Amino acid sequence: MTARLPSGWIPMNCEREREKNMKVTSLQLGLYQTNCYIIYDETTKVAAITDPGYTPELVLQKLDELGLHLDAILLTHGHFDHVGGVKTIAEATGCRVFLNERELTMPLYMTAGSLYYTDSYDEGDTVTVGSMTFHVMATPGHSPGSVCLICDDALFCGDTLFCGGCGRTDCPGGSWNQILQSLKRLGQIEHDYTVYPGHGASSSLRREQRGNHFMLEAMRK
Repeated sequence: MTARLPSGWIPMNCEREREKNMKVTSLQLGLYQTNCYIIYDETTKVAAITDPGYTPELVLQKLDELGLHLDAILLTHGHFDHVGGVKTIAEATGCRVFLNERELTMPLYMTAGSLYYTDSYDEGDTVTVGSMTFHVMATPGHSPGSVCLICDDALFCGDTLFCGGCGRTDCPGGSWNQILQSLKRLGQIEHDYTVYPGHGASSSLRREQRGNHFMLEAMRK
């Protein structure tokens, strides 16, 4: 289930005491080395994952190794390199799959065919996974329905924000003006989150606010 928060609301401290046992591990999947993050409560062993783009068997194997129960797949967007393993994992675990439905407006070749999901989310929604609460921030630009997910001190930003960069906008559904607006919103957040992007190395939001050329350009507009 999702619960809606006021539009434009940005969490600065997501129930930190409750989520102090949250752990994050990552897998780099497929040709595009898509980051699939496994986010779980170390005590309850309930987990969510983001963007399982390829090799679902490796994701399932890792969940088994960690002794985790997968409750939800949280998609930052619907591009083929982020969704390829979704249906296989969902069928094997019975988990929920969340997607922003604006992704359905993209041509099928961008999404590897039909997008599989069980629940939709958008700006201001929250998703509860065990003891963890994920807050949804709509950040279009790389794709129409791109979102960032904030939980505790973590910002899972898909292809909206990279370490030193941002997502491309020249594919169908992309918009340079929109991604600048999204980067500006991220640039205005005061709390220093750990940034977990869809590709490449992790970073910190403060580091990107100070040195990411694209975010600095967005802040000047």
